[in-house]
Amino acid sequence: MNEEPLFIARRGSSPLVTAEIAGSKAAQLWRMAQLGLDVPPAFVLPASLCAAVNAGEKDALAAVQYTLDVGIAWLEGITGRRFGDSRQPLLVSVRSGAAASMPGMLDTILDIGLNEQTVRGMIRMSGNPRLAFDSFRRLVQGYAEVVAHVPGAGFERCLSEMMQREAVAQELDLDPEALERLTSEFREYALRASSHAVPMDPREQLQSATIAVYRSWESARAKEYRRLNHLEELKGTAVTVQAMVFGNSGGRSGAGVAFSRNPATGVRELYVDFLFDAQGEDVVSGRRTPGHAARLAGRLPDVAKALAEGVTRIETEMRDAQDVEFTVEDGRLYFLQTRAAKRTPLAALRIAVDLVHESLIDVKTALARLAPLDIGTLGMARFATPAPAVATAISAAPGVASGRVAFDSLRAKELATTGAPVILVRPETSTEDVEGFALAAGILTAVGGRTAHAAVVARQLGKVCLVGCRALVIDEANRAATLGDAAIHEGDWLSLDGDRGEISLGERAVVTERPPELAEIARWQTQAAKVPA
Repeated sequence: MNEEPLFIARRGSSPLVTAEIAGSKAAQLWRMAQLGLDVPPAFVLPASLCAAVNAGEKDALAAVQYTLDVGIAWLEGITGRRFGDSRQPLLVSVRSGAAASMPGMLDTILDIGLNEQTVRGMIRMSGNPRLAFDSFRRLVQGYAEVVAHVPGAGFERCLSEMMQREAVAQELDLDPEALERLTSEFREYALRASSHAVPMDPREQLQSATIAVYRSWESARAKEYRRLNHLEELKGTAVTVQAMVFGNSGGRSGAGVAFSRNPATGVRELYVDFLFDAQGEDVVSGRRTPGHAARLAGRLPDVAKALAEGVTRIETEMRDAQDVEFTVEDGRLYFLQTRAAKRTPLAALRIAVDLVHESLIDVKTALARLAPLDIGTLGMARFATPAPAVATAISAAPGVASGRVAFDSLRAKELATTGAPVILVRPETSTEDVEGFALAAGILTAVGGRTAHAAVVARQLGKVCLVGCRALVIDEANRAATLGDAAIHEGDWLSLDGDRGEISLGERAVVTERPPELAEIARWQTQAAKVPA
């Protein structure tokens, strides 16, 4: 049952990598490599192993080990580094990827290969002890959460307590010595919480991480996402093992997400969220609030230019609006993945029309892409009358919504059964809340960015979404919150304006206007109806 891996690199890729075998993420990575873009080299374990691995079949588990051994040897040859080496260690990420995009629903683990020996090799190789221990503590947390299902709140507590002891306001201010101690505390917490230590054998880390990523296919959130998006026919996820690049290696590094067009409105503009000195999970997890394109261009103008040019090339190749994840390591840009951008229904309408005007697609293709939408109900909603805003936030999806406040998905479900519209209010955007997103009219969070995976899902579902509201403080224990000076309790009415980024108290009336693109779509449909089948 041994499976040969598929290889992806700027030079030396497999002849063809398809989404059906390797997942859409790996297939698009291969296409970016064919365009000559800088992509970290990777190899892929196929989706065909997923069901057998999850069933615990011995032949499938042996095939995983064989494929990992072959793939790691190839990565060592192409990078000049060795997995588990104490002087020039190769570190990898283990990523999921189904045939259809499922943003944030499946698991990823970064920095595989670090231990007490290789972390010293990373310091020798990079000259950056902060990078080494920051990556080590991220491995411990990511591995424990995904493989051992250790609650993430305990790691956040350890981090918060370390920041208090070191008298720093943010984790970026922790020095290498503090991060080394934090790594030890993370390891101790993981052991207490799961009764199993995070293994320090790189091969064991890699094997366990790969199996855990396959098993994330059966997680509750992944199953709910497939149900909501009618993807039950998918057979499983592939697994991509990719050489690490480090956005957390200093002030000329970082991680981000770039949409080739605004996924909320459809406007043709580069839509970027970026965090300096960060790894990709910091951006897409919703736990931190990133900056926008101007910050990247101000500090790294050459990178910003290369990003804009690369994203345009990718969109032209794919002939659709794209959602591109990227990392900058010490001023060098790497493209990690691209996929068709999840977008609001209004954005889908505008993008389809614009792509026809730009000769990237024809009318038949545009109408096919719009077919799943109920075109007749599309409209631009706004509040009928003005109202004072009690707070502002970052708009992740436009439109307006009024509803009763729920502080978790379970309460949202209870309120929805009464027929009341719901505003889901959360500390951060998380894909664990996908069921609550589907039930809510609008979503409001205290932290997070426009391109976090959960915000992407909210846009796809057509929900009004405001993130990064600094005035929002949630008291989860007492199921209450404050918005500036205003107190909010569960069941209170709250209104979100996704166009203005404003939050107001109480219920507000809504009016809807028809977008001008509908007239052009109607003409296309009439012309298509006249063409003989």
